Amino acid sequence: MILSDQPAHAGSPPLRIEVVEPTLVSEAGHCAALFRGLQAAAPDLPFRLWIDRAAALPGWNTQRAQLAPHFYRRWRKWQAYWLYRRLLRAPAPVLVPTATYLDLRSLDLAAPGPLGPGRAYLYFHKLRVSARRQQALGELARRQPHLELFGTSEEIVARLRAAGFARVHRVLPVLSSAAPARAAQPFRRLLSAGAARADKGFTHIVELVELLERSGSTLPIAVQTSGDHYGRHDEQTTADLERLRRCRYPQLELLPDTLDAGQYAALFPGAICLQPYAPAEYADKMSAVTFDALRAGAPVITLAGTTMARIVAQSGAGVVLAQAQPEALLQAASTVVARYPELGARALAASQAYAPDTSWAPLVEALRSGLHGTANPK
Repeated sequence: MILSDQPAHAGSPPLRIEVVEPTLVSEAGHCAALFRGLQAAAPDLPFRLWIDRAAALPGWNTQRAQLAPHFYRRWRKWQAYWLYRRLLRAPAPVLVPTATYLDLRSLDLAAPGPLGPGRAYLYFHKLRVSARRQQALGELARRQPHLELFGTSEEIVARLRAAGFARVHRVLPVLSSAAPARAAQPFRRLLSAGAARADKGFTHIVELVELLERSGSTLPIAVQTSGDHYGRHDEQTTADLERLRRCRYPQLELLPDTLDAGQYAALFPGAICLQPYAPAEYADKMSAVTFDALRAGAPVITLAGTTMARIVAQSGAGVVLAQAQPEALLQAASTVVARYPELGARALAASQAYAPDTSWAPLVEALRSGLHGTANPK
């Protein structure tokens, strides 16, 4: 689907921030929570969301956030280029909330030339770069010196700055707009929250459930088994799900359906949040689940070498393990249960450093400046 190069605003309506989010299809998942978090931190900013054509977002289409169903799943990468080409020839700022290296390349190719300040904002949640790609990033930085870039981790920010981008800031993925808990709740259960994926250590969660069943444990555990944006699972996780369904552990609660924001937030109070995520994948990538847990007063169990481990180690709000064998996870869970009031209080204390308004501030301030600066050029 090729779009016209004509500006998106033929008349003179008020400008909106053009948000490009091709995989936003429902209220469940990271993309929806991400935008809701941004919107809560910037209620004064008007947006238009370019989303999947099959998206089901009841109540989202408002004066402040107009929906523009646009992307077909199969063609979204090509469509993104043509949409960037169209939007960058109109005056409104463009925001890519879950940007990839391909978005950066496509946006550069689609631009009519070097973009001025306040024209494009890209937020990276992961960014792996080889030596060749780092060189390509340097070339992009020279061509587009005014891009506003954001990263969830210090490592991502450092890579972008090393490439030569001057406008790079850190924005923590604190997505919950709900008020933090006032006090830690009594222990209720172990919790594996979020989409079931191999890189999030889902195999370790299944092994833990199997151990709980074999050992005759009575520890309750709830496990989300929903898939990615489109409900898909990777091959390893599909096999693990079959193993999990064969378990007959009476204290296991499976949560196969995607959850809305309220249902998701209700998972955390009284929980111990299990995050045996792969250190190779999460050494430089943040997890929003960690912040959701802390804000609910839920201690975290995670693996050394991850970004979550650094937060837990600094705050004392949980346990950091060297390895993710089920016996180690069970021992850590028993330790946290025994100290739940203390560790829950530490989680709440740690969450005070991660208020949504504070975390979103660098991006919100940049968008606000770009919108008004573009609308009223000097």
